[in-house]
Amino acid sequence: MPARLFLLLATLLVTSAAQADLKEKLEAAMASDARTEAEVARDGNRKPVETLTFFRLTEDMHVLELLPGGGWYTKLLAPVLADAGKLSVAVGTQGVATMVEQGVLSDVNVVDVDMSSFTRAEGARRFDVPGLSIDVEDVDLVLTFRNLHNLTASGREVMNREVFKVLKSGGLYGVVDHTRRHMQGDSDENWRRMDPVLMIKEIEAVGFEFVDFSDLHYRYDDELVYEVGRRSVSGNTDRFTLLFRKPAS
Repeated sequence: MPARLFLLLATLLVTSAAQADLKEKLEAAMASDARTEAEVARDGNRKPVETLTFFRLTEDMHVLELLPGGGWYTKLLAPVLADAGKLSVAVGTQGVATMVEQGVLSDVNVVDVDMSSFTRAEGARRFDVPGLSIDVEDVDLVLTFRNLHNLTASGREVMNREVFKVLKSGGLYGVVDHTRRHMQGDSDENWRRMDPVLMIKEIEAVGFEFVDFSDLHYRYDDELVYEVGRRSVSGNTDRFTLLFRKPAS
């Protein structure tokens, strides 16, 4: 067998074995007693195994989760990374910090961020973050799920630049958010939706390379018309799933 073909087959076998091991660990985390019934009920919609596999997660990474909220993904990432990797969370970490204090979560590095830098104009829905600083380094993968819509255009630029800063050369940035029609302006019905083309453009503008997209969270019957909390689409919104890379220096 030619040497190059042998190396290719060996690489494929190692990759396949690593993916199988990751899947097993994620499924074990999904079965943990730390998860609530409401969290488990969302597994079919959010597809965490497939989503995190698409984002190239491996067990030895240093992962930073931004705006973890109630810790839905945190509860899956923490046990998977506990042995060989590291999980950090930053920005809006009150819920996760409480769970760490109560012993519900362990092996999570809660990064202290000055939230006073988050400002919102009177009557506005989105936040600016002019002084945002995330004190963490040597990150392999940054993840944020359904959060960019909470930030203004300038806020997203600051956040994306901060992500670029904390990532290692060649590090990855995974983004999921609710889909808006391309080039559609803001309205009461779509303000928590984002134009995926615009998100790609904004993230590339701070220096990232676009790697790939996934249709894992494509929903044919979401007409992109209604507010994501409306009963007709809640839990079934069309979401874009995008992966970027910090160029190797």
